[in-house]
Amino acid sequence: MRKIYLKITVACICLTLCQAKADTSDLKILGWVENAYLVGTGMEVKAKLDTGAETSSLGARVIKKFRKGGKRWVRFAVIDRETGDEFVLVRERVRTIGVVQHDGSRQTRPVVVLEICIDNTKLKTDVSLIDRSEFNYPLLLGRRALESFAIVDPGSVFLGNPGCGEEETGGGS
Repeated sequence: MRKIYLKITVACICLTLCQAKADTSDLKILGWVENAYLVGTGMEVKAKLDTGAETSSLGARVIKKFRKGGKRWVRFAVIDRETGDEFVLVRERVRTIGVVQHDGSRQTRPVVVLEICIDNTKLKTDVSLIDRSEFNYPLLLGRRALESFAIVDPGSVFLGNPGCGEEETGGGS
């Protein structure tokens, strides 16, 4: 009798956990390409929402790592592709990752936390910095960034509401 009770209890717990994970009612449905805003710059970028990538990445140039006050930092420039304006940002480096490219070569990339706004939702997420000038989209949002707020419709683009509010995105670096 105890074994049956234990099995029923375990089954109920598993069912509850699975339902909690499967509940998507609070998630936004977004297309595989959306407009995003880099909070603090007022800059809008096209973002590819890529559930095949775990980590997000941002196109950056002149990436300089340095230490200050016992912490690791990175200074980098982000180019607004529409206007040509350059924004220089300084963020604490949270880690460095190794990435294996499709051709088998390896890269190391600094990772920083950036605040991004998409479909009127602000999120802080880890972003690796790399030159993405050869790619169509300067920002790639991976699974870690998306899992808490969005489902991606692979057959659609720009399903999200444009804008994030000037007070949320404007300001200096």
